[in-house]
Amino acid sequence: MESTTVIRKPLITEKSTFASGEQNRYTFQVDRRADKGQIKRAVEELYGVRVLSVATQNRKGQMRRNRFGYWSTADVKRAIVKVHPDDRIDLF
Repeated sequence: MESTTVIRKPLITEKSTFASGEQNRYTFQVDRRADKGQIKRAVEELYGVRVLSVATQNRKGQMRRNRFGYWSTADVKRAIVKVHPDDRIDLF
């Protein structure tokens, strides 16, 4: 898989912003088929940083409803990437 297809988008939340500032961890939405090695290579290639560790989460889609019935949102895979203390990723 190419690096641009592995990393879908960075996730910017209050919790991930705090983790990026204090713990040097960044959160990305990634392709569901990608493994930790592919995620590590993609982040190093796209952002030019040294990755120390990768933690992944498979998040189940939520049930939603409207007046026509119920449906489920898509399942999402997230990756929390810890980078070397000397490196930074500027997402803003």
